[in-house]
Amino acid sequence: MTRGNNPAIFLDRDGVIIADKHFQINPDDIEFIFGSLDALKRVPLGYVIVSISNQSGVARGLFCERDVIVFNDALDSRLRSFGINIAGWYFCPHGPDDNCPCRKPAPGMIFQAADDLSIDLDRSWLIGDKSSDISAGNKAGMTTILVRTGYAGIEEEKVDVRPDFVADNLYGAIEIVIRGKQT
Repeated sequence: MTRGNNPAIFLDRDGVIIADKHFQINPDDIEFIFGSLDALKRVPLGYVIVSISNQSGVARGLFCERDVIVFNDALDSRLRSFGINIAGWYFCPHGPDDNCPCRKPAPGMIFQAADDLSIDLDRSWLIGDKSSDISAGNKAGMTTILVRTGYAGIEEEKVDVRPDFVADNLYGAIEIVIRGKQT
């Protein structure tokens, strides 16, 4: 499923990079998961980092799309202050019953990012804490890593999938990527 030249690491936002605080929208509440900043600093050179996140709070009327953009911009600013560059922030504002092609477990956000950022999905990784993340990565033909932070693959809308790897956290997942790149 090559769409471009750049390998990427696709990350779910809540439960992987930052603590999942259930419909979080206040930038003052950003809390990095232990080791996630160090992990992101270790991403191998040449990899594009992309955030893909379901944000059904928009569809539920809890906040608007602009609130998600402001939150992501604040998170991006904090990450940049640590020397971490996220190339793209993608989110799906739809609810679980909307049958949206961009809402994980569908791979729409991945395909959009691949087109926008010239990403080679065959050489890319998806790291997530939910089965829907892993399913989206599998459908896009990427190597997947389930992390045990956040939901750890045990969520209410769980789908039956198998990740390629399991790691305790984002740091461990990036170690897997580094080892995989060397083989």
